[in-house]
Amino acid sequence: MRDRRVVLLWAGFVVAALVSVALVLRRPDRLSDLHIYHGALTDLRAGRPLYGYVAANGGPFTYPPFAALVLWPITTVALGVVEAVWLTATCAAVVALAVPVGRALETGRAGRPLAVAAVAVLLMLSAPVQSNLRFGQVSIFLVLVALLDGMGRPSRVRGVLVGVAAAIKLTPLLFVVYFLVCGRYRDAARAAVTFLACGALAFVILPGESLTYWAGTMTETSRIGNLASLGNQSVHGMLLRLGLPGEALPLVWAALVAVVCAVALFRARQLAGQGRSGHAAVLVGCATVAASPVSWTHHQVWPVLAAMLLIGAAGVTRRLAGAALLTSMVLSLGAVLGPVSTRPGVQFLFENARTLGVCLLCLAGFGAVAVAARPACRVTLRRAWLRAGVATAGILAFFAVQPLPAGADPTFKAYGPEEVANPRYFFVCRSRVECADFGTDAPVTFDTRTEKTKVRVNGVVSARVDRLEYHSAPGGPPRRIPLLAAYPGVRTFSFRSATMAHGRLVAYAADGRELATYDDELADALDRRG
Repeated sequence: MRDRRVVLLWAGFVVAALVSVALVLRRPDRLSDLHIYHGALTDLRAGRPLYGYVAANGGPFTYPPFAALVLWPITTVALGVVEAVWLTATCAAVVALAVPVGRALETGRAGRPLAVAAVAVLLMLSAPVQSNLRFGQVSIFLVLVALLDGMGRPSRVRGVLVGVAAAIKLTPLLFVVYFLVCGRYRDAARAAVTFLACGALAFVILPGESLTYWAGTMTETSRIGNLASLGNQSVHGMLLRLGLPGEALPLVWAALVAVVCAVALFRARQLAGQGRSGHAAVLVGCATVAASPVSWTHHQVWPVLAAMLLIGAAGVTRRLAGAALLTSMVLSLGAVLGPVSTRPGVQFLFENARTLGVCLLCLAGFGAVAVAARPACRVTLRRAWLRAGVATAGILAFFAVQPLPAGADPTFKAYGPEEVANPRYFFVCRSRVECADFGTDAPVTFDTRTEKTKVRVNGVVSARVDRLEYHSAPGGPPRRIPLLAAYPGVRTFSFRSATMAHGRLVAYAADGRELATYDDELADALDRRG
């Protein structure tokens, strides 16, 4: 019976992989990050600067110069061949990740084949793996390399793979600190020396690009994209969405990251001492997701692995926690559950569920807190569900009444020129004539559309307007609204927001003078929604 289930699970994995690859290949923007790697390295081979490359979608090359050396072979074959090999390698990496994680589960030797197959299927269905497939990302390979090195048996080469991974992308450097905390000084030394050697090799081969990167490009986070967008599920991204003042943000972020990483590292040392090296390595990996300034969906493979380790653990409480974390990593709770809540606080909880889940995991450390009350074997299933229900209700109630800080608006988004054709966002006019008729002599003419959890604002500005800003709440930082020359002689704009009860739209002239303010009109839109 067990053998049959293993075969069925692997058959399900193959079907999921084939369907996923087919869906990726049908997308017009498929493998966009892989195309950035290919385009940037093609430019480099032609003598153009690596970090001066900008793809058609606006994406630059953001990795250290050593990554260019590692990725260099993709420019030696046709792009179609590179795409096929990359997709195949990504699916193979899923299997390679499933093997050590499945073995780390508390299933016993007889149940390991079943556990490995189940892990592979759930990994393939998760949002981070699907994102790696869609964008053609290198992240999943770095997770695999760091995991194998972090949980491997002591050897003369342990730490080398972490050093290589960190030279390609900096976040695995936290594993060096983990080795030090565990007293594995030789492993830490090998990782650090390998990292420096890879950087030195890149400097010898690509001196100009190395100087450009390490002297400035490395700190230009604006090159990576809008860090406040919901795709960035790091602590830094969540704080940006909270609307913290610019002067307070670095201090709050550094303090939170220090606490999360310190607790996770010392708990990882305990786990490693108990012979649970797989759990320890995954916990450190989750800390990198929380601590990094940027943790896009394709970076978040570590929390998926952690969720499955929790599900496979003893104790109902940990299994329920794992199921909740896995659910957040498979589904976008902000999109799925957003319509059920009209409260910004609850919506913020849903939209930052992955960040909060990873932070809680780092602080609890696979059960250090979850099992403190009483041994898992004494907790009945009914009582566990009751506890989970009460805890969930309490969390939702807290966020329902919790006011967000000034300027916090988790659903805010200003639309750009690539979205002008979407009638859901740009609905007041659809041509130059219509927009000219819609506009008046007023600086700004706009209309609103209300939805259950947000309000959309679309309008036209006069020639007198040089800048348009939206304030979510008094005291909060302004949001710059792009003015788009969608049609000759007409500029239009569109944005969405969830907190228009205190919203204020301000138009400015070229000399900085305030031309008009709209606040009552926005509040009226919120009243119509209610």
